[in-house]
Amino acid sequence: MKSINLFLVTLLIMALAIALSSSISSAMEEPNSNIQGTSHFILSRKQNRISLTCDKYPKICHVKGSAGSDCCNNRCVNFTIDMLNCGRCGKKCSFPKICCEGKCVNPRSNEKHCGKCGNKCDNRGSCVYGMCSYA
Repeated sequence: MKSINLFLVTLLIMALAIALSSSISSAMEEPNSNIQGTSHFILSRKQNRISLTCDKYPKICHVKGSAGSDCCNNRCVNFTIDMLNCGRCGKKCSFPKICCEGKCVNPRSNEKHCGKCGNKCDNRGSCVYGMCSYA
């Protein structure tokens, strides 16, 4: 008798686990795909959120976790390293160049940024193919 009760309890727990996991996975797929049963109050609150943009509130770019402290086209960016906004809004670096300290540089031949930003080739020779003293 105890084994039958144990079997039924185990079966019930497994059924609950399957039901919970399927509801969680379907909720994570698309948050707004299944709005049936959702309160109209909650839906209206999601649609009427106040969006803080850096054009109106530039201080939001200084918040921890922001992409950068500069505001460009209503987005927080970092002018010192952003390839699409290098030094100022809209200044794009061409193909072989990267953005270092707000300037587009070629890391394959730049003595101050050899291979990456800030890698100086002081007494190690010249920068060739992004390496100091290649030969």
